[in-house]
Amino acid sequence: MMIPRRLFLKNASSAVALLPASLQAKEVERSSRAQTTEIVSLCGRWLFRTDPEDIGEQRRWFSESDETDWRSVEVPHTWQIEPPLAGYRGVAWYRRLLDVRGSWRNSTVRVEFEAVFHSARVWVNGNLVGEHVRKGYTAFTIDVTQHLLWDQLNTIAVRVDSAFNEHMLPRGRSSDWANDGGIYRPVQLLVTPNTYVERLAIDAQPDLADGSAKIGINAVAHNASRQVWKGNMLLRIFDEQTGLAAIPQTSSSNLSIDAGQTTTAKLSAIIPKASLWHFDHPHLYRAEISIEGGANSHVFASTFGARKFEVKGGGFYLNGERVWLMGVERMAGSNPEFGMAEPTEWITHDHDDLKKLNCVFTRAHWQQDRRVLDYCDRHGILMQSEVPCWGANTFKEMGEQPDADIMQNGLEQLREMIARDRNHPSVVVWGLCNEIDGQNPPAYNFAKRLLAEAKQLDPQRLCSYASHSLRKTPERDVAGLMDFIEANEYFGSWYPGGPSAVAKSLDEMHAAFPDKPIVISEYGYCACTADRPEGDERRREILTTHDTVFREKDYIGGLIFFCYNDYRTHVGDRGLGVLQQRVHGVVDLFGERKESYSLLRNESSPIDSITVEGHPKQFVLTIRTRKHVPCYALRGYTLRGVYYGYGDIPVEQKIMPLAELTPGQELTINMAFSDALPLHVEFDILRPTGFSAYTHRWGA
Repeated sequence: MMIPRRLFLKNASSAVALLPASLQAKEVERSSRAQTTEIVSLCGRWLFRTDPEDIGEQRRWFSESDETDWRSVEVPHTWQIEPPLAGYRGVAWYRRLLDVRGSWRNSTVRVEFEAVFHSARVWVNGNLVGEHVRKGYTAFTIDVTQHLLWDQLNTIAVRVDSAFNEHMLPRGRSSDWANDGGIYRPVQLLVTPNTYVERLAIDAQPDLADGSAKIGINAVAHNASRQVWKGNMLLRIFDEQTGLAAIPQTSSSNLSIDAGQTTTAKLSAIIPKASLWHFDHPHLYRAEISIEGGANSHVFASTFGARKFEVKGGGFYLNGERVWLMGVERMAGSNPEFGMAEPTEWITHDHDDLKKLNCVFTRAHWQQDRRVLDYCDRHGILMQSEVPCWGANTFKEMGEQPDADIMQNGLEQLREMIARDRNHPSVVVWGLCNEIDGQNPPAYNFAKRLLAEAKQLDPQRLCSYASHSLRKTPERDVAGLMDFIEANEYFGSWYPGGPSAVAKSLDEMHAAFPDKPIVISEYGYCACTADRPEGDERRREILTTHDTVFREKDYIGGLIFFCYNDYRTHVGDRGLGVLQQRVHGVVDLFGERKESYSLLRNESSPIDSITVEGHPKQFVLTIRTRKHVPCYALRGYTLRGVYYGYGDIPVEQKIMPLAELTPGQELTINMAFSDALPLHVEFDILRPTGFSAYTHRWGA
């Protein structure tokens, strides 16, 4: 019997705690003289109405107080999960009251929307204060100070447009995911002094020879006052795990910011004995920047990690060690109870599940929720975050160059993504596009231009794009310009052929790009046409047979199975209304597991096998690690054995640390229990993060 989602969430327990509030951009005060940002949530009750005739602006809905024809909704919100509105893509309005405190009178007040799909115009007290158009997955902030009425209730109104649009990415109906309209991510007020730190851009490069990490920070500060601001900028770095200072002293520099201007200050530091970030050891630091001058002072903080992820010698290296990575992609917005307006509990639920699936490397077709990246930072998942440019039709009927509006929209989305997400150590790759036919001139030139922009903005990160056009003349594909090759592989699903065709195609790609690792950025089975009915048996067959081929190729650097979940999409061929979907996952829309779930978990494990011999009072276990993808050094792992007695009750537990294991290694270990008559014993290899990497059941 399926458990209702609301009941499940009410009683859900996670393998890890929910994300702390500090990760929702809350800065930490470290100086008695500097003020942190006061964050006032605007989530919760808003008034809402649709506007199918697009008459609301003309009739000044942004300034009316009458609640007739409006109804109450909870933001984050998308109307796409309501059956009557499941297919509605167009204009809608949101409105709510703000309690503006008199104590903010000498402050700067901004409203931050973490995402609105896809275009928003914002009014405060009937005044148009700003807009963010045709960019549905990136955050934006608007200064509303000059339009506030102090010590009284104010009104904020937002006009949202989610109609398919030919002048943005995703272009028109090209995308294959849930395009859910609304204010679907959190929104809040940011109250700061008039001179404040706006954001930090942090580069943390470890020196693998001496163990230090060089920290470079570009701190963007803005002076919203009417006079020049002068003062000092101070840098502090703390270890997130211990709370202790990571550098012996603070750095400072003199700073002057003209009235109404923004400036970028550069600071640097060295952490002498840095703890490196790794997906099994996700160690974080916190940088705090203070600007202090007279009564107008501010402190801003951002977490980061020191790690080095690079391509050399045809392979991936993480902190100097070669790694072969594996994971699975999750399509957000697929639970029909939430759509894209996912609560933190559901984000945590799904990503806990990814960790249980041994996912250490994933990608996403669009810019992700801040809470997703925070989870990956803290629990260890490498992420490729992407500009939502999907499909060859994006460049249909264009000439040699992409159309100017599409090019500009792509650049703006890339810039906003990098500015917001570059401090996340989990983000190791900027994805530029997906399945665009990279041999078509306008698509080729689009990806080439985004690559140049990404390298200018963030030279340290790798860049790639997921190609489906490498099966013929791969040397002509724009993939050749990228740091590594990504291929979406659907032999036996979207195109004919079995394992031998996979092997032949991969060897041709490798011959075209012999110095670059190849990542299978998608593979799996989609029951997406009438001649391919749903059958999890076929999904399991493709997973095992294709993995066998991949493991014969040393140049395969990573695998990303597609996908974790069946997903909601307007091009879905199964389901109606809010359940319109593509059946592609190892779990269904509600997160219920299919048989392929456990197979994917085992296939994605760095443990190849566990064999158990002996008597319950003296078991002898032999642990073997994989020789190829996924494989990497295992440090800090433990073996847990749980003894189940009469009534299938766990009555004894043993936990033993494991020595470091390298790829292809075999380790023998003894484990004894008190009683000799177990019903069964369950053995787990546990990662340092607490998630099980492999389970072996002995007995009945």
